[in-house]
Amino acid sequence: MPSIASQQLDSIHAMLGAGQRSLRLESHSLILWGMSFGGLALVSNHLLTADQIPDAATRAIAWLGLMSLLLGAVSLLDWQLTRRAKLARDELWSFIHRQVLKVWWLLLSAGVLGTFATFFFGGAYLVFPLWLVLVGLGLYVHGLFSEQTVEWVGGLLIALGVCSVLFRLDAQSLQYLAAAAFGLGMPLLALLQGQRHATSTPFWLRGAKLLLWLGVVLVPPLLAQRLADAQQPAAAPLQTLQEYARNPLTRQTVLLPAGLSIPVHVEVSGDAFSPSASSVLPLVLKRPVEVLVEHGRPTGQWRYPAGPWQHEGYPTALLIPWMRATLQPGIGPQLQVGLVVNMTARAPS
Repeated sequence: MPSIASQQLDSIHAMLGAGQRSLRLESHSLILWGMSFGGLALVSNHLLTADQIPDAATRAIAWLGLMSLLLGAVSLLDWQLTRRAKLARDELWSFIHRQVLKVWWLLLSAGVLGTFATFFFGGAYLVFPLWLVLVGLGLYVHGLFSEQTVEWVGGLLIALGVCSVLFRLDAQSLQYLAAAAFGLGMPLLALLQGQRHATSTPFWLRGAKLLLWLGVVLVPPLLAQRLADAQQPAAAPLQTLQEYARNPLTRQTVLLPAGLSIPVHVEVSGDAFSPSASSVLPLVLKRPVEVLVEHGRPTGQWRYPAGPWQHEGYPTALLIPWMRATLQPGIGPQLQVGLVVNMTARAPS
């Protein structure tokens, strides 16, 4: 008799679990969205670039149109495939499923608008972390009513997005991480999904799935970054700035000494100030820098003396933490700003 009662209690618990986690994230949805996000992240630095579209506003509109078209097409295809799968299983669209889809589309819309806003307000460094967090939120919300593995993977995506900013990963590492998390992680999640109800999956098995997922997502970006760092340019003759001015070679490394003043010509625009040829900001080097030059033009590769070569020719971060205006008699109006220029993701030792 106790065994029968125990079986009945287990059946009741199973039915309660089925009611609480009644959704299943379709495998084709994860594959479609993952490949779309991952592919776009992987080719983003070659698509609609500043060289192809110099005007920032036009480039922003082009990216807005591209993202809207891509996400709209994937959404329609996902909807049709999910509808067909539900009809094949003789299932109806539940109220919870419809609400979760609304949240998913809302998060994607926020990502599109956030990316669009970076063209006007800055913060392009945060685009990939933003998408990691938003997609992670979408999976986490879906996982609340589905298998716990989906919920945990959503939490891991959120953690990856936050940690990538906290550890100040460079732009290339962020790109590799986002491409792997979406292009590899989401299709893998489609394979790792077990039965419909999370209670049927042991805790140790879910933990093993998460470790496997983390390995697949983290190892490729780490290997890609290591290979990129290992690709050092061929040795070139080292010249001082004076030697380079007297006898430039086809290919050489030019040493810029500490204390050198580098003029930054600023193209001013807006509703209050006019362009001026005297808008020049002199930046003084804090330490010597070696710059690789070919045919009279910097290649974008540089390093501190005896340090590793850097492949990003532009600052990783330009910050204006404060701004102060003054108007004193006899001096006139002045604008003082704080400018932080970081050429590497981490400050050199």
